[in-house]
Parts: sequence; C-alpha cells; structure tokens
Amino acid sequence: MQRRGAWLWWPWRQQQQPLLPVLGPRAAAMVPPSGGVSPGLGGRPAGALLLLCYLNFVPSLGRQTSLTTLVLPRAEQSATYTDFIYFTAFEGSVSNVSEVSVEYLCSQPCVVNLEAVVSSEFRSSIPVYKKRWMNEKHLHISRTQIVRVKFPSIMVYRDDYFIRHSISVSTVILRAWITHRHSSGGLNVRGEENLLHAVAKNYTLLRTVPPFERPFKDHQVCLEWNVDFLWNLWANRIPQCPLESDAVVFLNFPYASSGENTGIMKKLLRFQNRELEATRSQRVDYPVFTVSLWLYLLHYCKANLCGILYFVDADEMYGTPSIFLTEEGSLHIQMHLVRGEDLAVKTKFTLPLKEWFRLDVSFNGGQIVVTTSIGQDLKRYHNQTISFQEDFYYNDTAGYFIIGGSRYVAGIEGFFGPVTYYRLRSLQPAQVLNPFHERELAEQIKLYYERCAEVQEIVSGYASTVQVGNERPEASSRSQNESVLEIGGRIFEKAVKRLSGVDGLHQISSVIPFLMDSSCCGYHKASYYLAVFYETGLNGPRDQLQGMLYSLVGGQGSERLSSMNLGYKHYQGVDSYPLDWELSYAYYSNIATKTPLDQHTLQGDQAYVETIRLKDDESLKVQTKEDGDVFMWLKHEATRGNAAAQQRLAQMLFWGQQGVAKNPEAAIEWYAKGALETEDPALIYDYAIVLFKGQGVKKNRRLALELMKKAASKGLHQAVNGLGWYYHKFKKNYAKAAKYWLKAEEMGNPDASYNLGVLYLDGIFPGVPGRNLTLAGEYFHKAAQGGHIEGTLWCSLYYITGNLETFPRDPEKAVVWAKHVAEKNGYLGHVIRKGLNAYLEGSWHEALLYYVLAAETGIEVSQTNLAHICEERPDLAGRYLDVNCVWRYYNFSVFQIDAPSFAYLKMGDLYYYGHQNQSQDLELSVQMYAQAALDGDSQGFFNLALLIEEGARIPRHILEFLEIDPTLHPSNTSILRELYERCWSHSNEETLSPCSLAWLYLHLRLIWGTVLHSALIYFLGTFLLSVSIAWMVQHFHSVSASGSPPAPAWVSPDPTSSAASPAILPATDASDHDQPTVANNLEPSG
Repeated sequence: MQRRGAWLWWPWRQQQQPLLPVLGPRAAAMVPPSGGVSPGLGGRPAGALLLLCYLNFVPSLGRQTSLTTLVLPRAEQSATYTDFIYFTAFEGSVSNVSEVSVEYLCSQPCVVNLEAVVSSEFRSSIPVYKKRWMNEKHLHISRTQIVRVKFPSIMVYRDDYFIRHSISVSTVILRAWITHRHSSGGLNVRGEENLLHAVAKNYTLLRTVPPFERPFKDHQVCLEWNVDFLWNLWANRIPQCPLESDAVVFLNFPYASSGENTGIMKKLLRFQNRELEATRSQRVDYPVFTVSLWLYLLHYCKANLCGILYFVDADEMYGTPSIFLTEEGSLHIQMHLVRGEDLAVKTKFTLPLKEWFRLDVSFNGGQIVVTTSIGQDLKRYHNQTISFQEDFYYNDTAGYFIIGGSRYVAGIEGFFGPVTYYRLRSLQPAQVLNPFHERELAEQIKLYYERCAEVQEIVSGYASTVQVGNERPEASSRSQNESVLEIGGRIFEKAVKRLSGVDGLHQISSVIPFLMDSSCCGYHKASYYLAVFYETGLNGPRDQLQGMLYSLVGGQGSERLSSMNLGYKHYQGVDSYPLDWELSYAYYSNIATKTPLDQHTLQGDQAYVETIRLKDDESLKVQTKEDGDVFMWLKHEATRGNAAAQQRLAQMLFWGQQGVAKNPEAAIEWYAKGALETEDPALIYDYAIVLFKGQGVKKNRRLALELMKKAASKGLHQAVNGLGWYYHKFKKNYAKAAKYWLKAEEMGNPDASYNLGVLYLDGIFPGVPGRNLTLAGEYFHKAAQGGHIEGTLWCSLYYITGNLETFPRDPEKAVVWAKHVAEKNGYLGHVIRKGLNAYLEGSWHEALLYYVLAAETGIEVSQTNLAHICEERPDLAGRYLDVNCVWRYYNFSVFQIDAPSFAYLKMGDLYYYGHQNQSQDLELSVQMYAQAALDGDSQGFFNLALLIEEGARIPRHILEFLEIDPTLHPSNTSILRELYERCWSHSNEETLSPCSLAWLYLHLRLIWGTVLHSALIYFLGTFLLSVSIAWMVQHFHSVSASGSPPAPAWVSPDPTSSAASPAILPATDASDHDQPTVANNLEPSG
C-alpha cells in the first residue's frame, strides 16, 4: 500500500528552514473535533458544571490566563484616589455562607460590585456569586456593609444521596470594585466590561476545602430505611482515580532493524484516569509531548526516507509525529495540520554513525525542540528549536505508532535502544528518564562493529589485490562489498565442513574464530551459529551476553534463523529476553513476508519444511534419496504412466521432499510428461502453472491457458481459481476474474478467498464502489484458515494494528500467525533436512548440531526431536551441551501451540520423578498429564488415575478442565471409574489394553468390596439376633423360676421348662451353623 499523489509544501515559518516535500498527501482533509473544554471542573460531569456556570464564564486552554491587578496599599490609595474599597472575610475558607465586611468610599454616584470566582485545573474565572448595589447619597463617606456570600453546595459539602458529584476547586478569588455611574458602570453592564471601568478594586483568596474533608449537608429530609442503609454502606467509600502515568515505554530492549519493511507496532489506548484523558482530549490542536529514543546507526538511509518513529492513523495516513532519516543523515519531521494538510521540516544537523546516541523530540504547541545527546554522560549534543504558526492535529489513540519499517517505508539500518514516549509533557533532555538498562550489551554491539571494521579493511585490501591481478573482467568489476561477503561465505563453508565430521562437535572451539571473521564479513549465517553456540554452551561454557550479541547482529543482517530465534525468545520471554509480543512480531513478520518469495525463487539452500518426528518409525521409513528404494519404485511407476506416482515424484523433486535433493528441471519434465500423457487434472494444472510463471521452463501462456481450462473443465477448483488469476493478471478483466474466483471459493479454494479479498482491498471488485476493508479482512481470514500464506500475513497485520473492528487488537495472536508462516521458510527446512539425514545415517554429532540450530529458532518439531536425541544419547548431550537438554527442549515444546501429547507426558514424568536439579512437583505433573489427556492421549488418563490410586488429589480446576463434573463424581472411586473409561475409549488397541485391564481390575475390586461389605453386615445382624433371642429365653427362664419352687439341679425340668427347650435349641443350632460361614467370609480379606 503505497502513498500516491502530488507533493505538498508548507507555509512560511518563523525560523527559516529548507523547504522539503512531505511523504504524501492526505486522502481527505480531516476536520478534527473542537479542542473545547472538558465537561466540568476537575473532570466532573457536565451536570455539576451547569450548577456553577449559571453566569458567563471565560474558558482557558492554557495559552491565556486572566490576570488580577495588584491593589495598592490603603494609604497610597487615599493619596491618589478619592474612591477606595477593601473588605474582610470573617472566615478564611469556603463555607456555605461566608460573611464578608466591605468598606468603601465613593466620590461620585457609584456601583459597588462583589464577585466570587473559582478555578480548577482545567477551568478558570468561573463566577459563582455576584452582588451589586448602588450608592448615590452617601458620597465622600466611608461606609461598611456586611455581605453574606453563599456558595453552591457542590463546593461546600461532601457527596451524599442528593449531592452526587461535589467539585474540587483549586482557588477561590473574592474580588470587589467600584465603578462610577457616568463611566458605563451601570447595573446592566456585563461584569467583564464593568471591571474594565473600575475606579477602585481589591481582591482576596479564600482557602478551599478538599471534597473528603468537607461536612455532610443536613437536607432536613428523612430517607426510607432501605435507601438510608444502602447509602450509609457506600458513603464512606473514597473513590480513587487509577494510578496512571503519561510515560509509556515502547521498547526496553535493543531491537535489530535490518532496513527492511518491518518494524514494531504500538497502539495507545485512552487514559483510564478521567483527568488525564480530559487533558489529552483538550490538546488535540495543541500537542504537548516528548519522544525519547536510543539509536545506533550503521548507515544513512539508502532510499529517500527511512522510518524511525511515526504515527499512522485509521485512514492509513501519516500523522503527528512522524520522524524519518534522510539520505544525508538529517531528520525529516512531519506533522499533520488541523486544516487537513501536512507539514514537514528537516534538521540542520546530521546524526552520528556507529555510535550510541539519544534522540529527544519534544512538541509544545507550535514549537519543536530536537536534541541529540551522545556518549555515556550525554553531554555532547546537537540542539535545534523550530517554531511554527500552524496548529498541529494530534490524537495518539486514533491509529498506531511504528518503530522502524513498515509496508509504507523501509526502516533504518542499525539498532534501536529504549524508547519512551511522554504523552502529556514537553520535557527538557535533563528531565527525560529513559535509561539504557542493557548498557553492557550496547557496549558489546559497539565493540563488535569496531572490530569488524578492521577485519573488513584487511579482507577488502586482500580482495582488491587479488582482483588487480585477475584478468577476468567480471572479477575486476565486482564491487568491494560483494567480494568481502563472498570471502565471508567461503570462510563459513570451511568452518561448517569441519563441524560436519565424525567428531565435529569437538571442533567447535577451533572454528569459532573463523565464524567470527565470517560474521564480520557480513555472512550472518555464521552469526547465528555463534549465537547458538554461546546460548546453549555447545562444547563450551554458556555466555548469554555473547549469545544475545550475535543473535542481534544476525537479525540486523536479515539472517532468517537469527530473526526467528529473536522472535521466539521474545515471544516466550526465555533466556533473559524480555517478553514482548510486538517486538517478537517485528522479527517474525520479517521472515514471514520473505517465505512466499523464497518459495517462488527456488534459490539458495532451501528445502520443504516437513513435520517428521524421530519417534515415528513409519515416517522415517518413507525417507529416501535418489538411489533409495522408495524413489526408485516411484520412478518405475511414473515411467509406466502412473499419474499419482508422476505427481508425487514431481513434487519431491520440485520442493526437495522426503530427503530428495531439489531439482526443478527434473520435476518439470515429470509435470510435462504427466500433463501431456495422462488426463489427471492435478498434473495438468501443475504444469500449466509452471508454463505461466516460467519456472525452469520457457513461458508459454497460450499452452498454459489451454491446460488450465482443461483442468478446470474436470472440476479441479485450483484450476478454476487459476483462470481467475489469468484474467486478473493478464487481461485486467476484473469481472471475469471475480466470477471464476467466486466459483472456486464456493468449491473451497483458499487461494480464491484471498484473491477476492485483494479485489475488495484495492477497491476494484465489480459493482462495489471504493474499498471495503471489512470484507477484505473476512476473505483473508477465510483464506488463512485454509492455510493460505499471504492471507495469514494480512490477518496477523490486522491483529497487531487493531485498525479493523472485525480484528480487535491481539498482539499474541498476531505473533502466532506470523510465526506459523515463518516456520515454513525453506532455509529453516534445509537445516532440518540436514539434521534428519544425519540422524538416519547415524552421524550423531552432525544430527545434534543441526537439530540444536533448528530447535533454537522455536520450531516445535525440532525441539521434541532434539530432546529425543538427548534421550537416546545422554552421553553425547551431557558431554557437549551445557544445558539440561531433555528438560529444556521438552519444556520449550509444551508451551507451543501445536505441542504433541507425548511431550506433555514426558514433562509430566519429569515433574513427577524430578530430573537432575529439578525437584518433584506433583501439581505440575497433574497439569501435564491433564493436557495430554485433553489432547486425546489415553496415557494421560491412565497416569492421572494412577496418581489417584497413589493417594494424590486432583484439583477441582483440573477436573473441570477435563470436563469431569465434581458434583457428579464426588468420590475418588467415581473419578477413577471415569478416567479409566475415557482411557479405554481413547485407546487405539482393539484387544485388551492397559486401560481396559485397569478398568476391569477396578470393577472387580468394587464388586469384591461390595460382597465383603454384605457378608459383614449379615454376620453382625445374625450375631445380634442370636444374642437377643438368648437373652429373651434367659429372661423367660428367670421369670418362670421365680413363680415355682426351686428344684435340684439334677432334677428334670417340668413340662413347662421342657417345652421351652426346643426354643433354645434352634437358636443354638443357628448360631453353630452360621459360625463357619462367617469364618469363611472373613478369611479372604485377611
């Protein structure tokens, strides 16, 4: 999206500056809202202000202040004037009714005026009380009159049920004056005009009382008991304004700016504090702010202008402020005017190169002060003040700020340090608080480029000597920088060759100096290697500072893996990098925008990024080479005319998949053979695209169109989309293009969705006037969900800016989407492929090296693969890595969006058992197992159940996380049953599995417990019944014996006793019969 239009010039200024063209015209003149006053004193609601402003008031915006004339002493007045007036306030503070004694003398018929005027932080000269009276008879006589000044209740009392918004005032002025009748001082004259004709005047100040020190007013009204109760609960609560500062830290860690079209995007919100927000809204046409930023410039701008810090409004136009770097090294500062035009100015001084300095730009209305401070003490500096008569339009919430580059302009080449923005203050350099906390890192950056300047000088001199003796004209005409870069590349290749040996990791300490020289020559693949070596301690001690240095240097040099490393570290906030999603997005978006271009160029060390896990044996089996069995079988089938084999073979050769080296020429031969010999629509479409773009073959648009139509007629949605692309690109027939794209979009083609979005974005959709960003965003989002790279990039941009209502600002989501695209970059795929090939060949040193390089970029599949290698070869990891490899990379992987379930299980085990210096943590172990279970892994459910079996307690939030209702499963037994059932249902094994066996064992235990519990109840019940019967019989015997003469013990009982015997015998028999049963039941439980 480029700005187009005529150049603009600005009006004459007080201080002469060279006239410069601004960056572009506004789309339309923007008429800002009035910079009027806020709704009430101290930011109070408008209703309270209306109670005060029952008379005329004079608003003040800070540019003019009403002045009060100082009154001469009474003795001097008497000597100079006949008329005088002075008064005494009996109470020095504001109260409901204040008595004031006014003493005056009139030499002529006069009017005596008494007025009370209040002011707050945002308003001044608001009259709240006025009184006038005439004196025509008592002339040349000193008179005294007592006046009862009544102030509004909202100034005197606290908030209550009736006074809802009391007002805080800063000053209360009581003033009095005398005017003569003949000098236009009548009663009908306005107060301001009356005061101008005063012959005598005086004033005094009354002390104001803060709102919460005032008394409550007795309204003489009784409230209902419920209203009074609720009010008393609220009355003593003191409302507090949120603690908020106008100072905003945009950046607190160095940012490597590569000079490309990517940068950091920051959006400011309105203040939550009402007073601060009222101040901000008042200054829309009178900006008062300060920007302070640290810079380290490597070069001046190679284009017309390079972005430093600028504001982009909702209409995608530059706003106030916009600061750029010019080709000469000066600053280009641009502002937007209230009347809708743009204004720009260029500084007289230039910025220093290869030295850290702080740039402070402060605005105070129409005055701009630019200061450059250099050195540790910030003493040596350039300073320039520029003044304008124009009103600048300034609204820092109606858009977003950009630090560095964007799609509108390239950024600077160098580094940004801390950036602080003061939204409401114009500060002098000494007042600015913007410290450089990473001072040691900044010093290392400076030392690096000083050393590299010497290395480049030596290499350049050597290259010049070689070129002079070289007879080849192409060599002699080669630029000096290209020669230095080429030499750096050769040094890097020699170093990597030594690292790829059988004992390559042994050689790291010896190749580090070569990598440093290669980095200094501008070959920043070496910078990334050094960054990884230092950050992971690969065959050496860890040095976080040096790791950060080379990561930043590589990122500044636009090295893709370095930028991804920086983006990942800031995304997760690991390895001493601060968590900063906007900064992470700046790095990731840089690589994401290059990814589709890299895929189309088919140049350099690139390979298709494949998700191949070293744990997956099936995926490893299909990896092949040109002489491998899989490749030879596909080639055999393709030669026989198998369309599927031809297409797969062509894809493998075109993109370099499954271990096959990239060979676009051979791939195109198979595309052509399949398209011309078979009727497969996919092959016909692929070959048509190759002919359209001329990738590895001469362009043939006519044949390509025929093939595209043929594939479309067979119902291939990609071909239908291709026809729309043809009519859009070559015929400019947008109606036909839209027709085909709508059809393809209905068929589910994501490319068509993206293309429709482009039509709406450019405002060329047939029948729709103008641009429609909302519909464009909807189509881009639909394309992104289908995996479209450019659609994903647009969505990430919308999320980071928040300029579309359908895409609320979400920096984290923007980073996730940009990261997703960046991780498809072919240069990263090349490193991953080299690591995989080394693993398959059994070259452990090389496999560990390349997987460490890939894992540090933040791609999840390489992190889990590296952890797997460290598990397979703990001796190798322990010897060459100065980090806990298994813990570090499994831990990194579980914080990824697409982490596999086995990584959660591994981390759960590490937390459960403890690992090296990591102590046991059951709570985190439960969380890891629960996440694996949520991903559908049966092992996660099984491990959670085992933890419960061991006596662990599953927290309620974890159960809710797993959608297990604690109210339906109140006991551990119920939870165990649910976990084992889910484990069984998610198990992939058709036969008996550990989950099914555990479920069966649990139910057997429950059944046995139930049976055992029933036997105990039966035994206890029988025993109690027997005891009861025996007692009853004994009691019956004792009663019977007491009613008859006693008999000897050997005498047989009488018939009554004999009749009772059978009643005893059955009970005894039952007892004897049940005893063995009880014993049998109790034995298994023992």
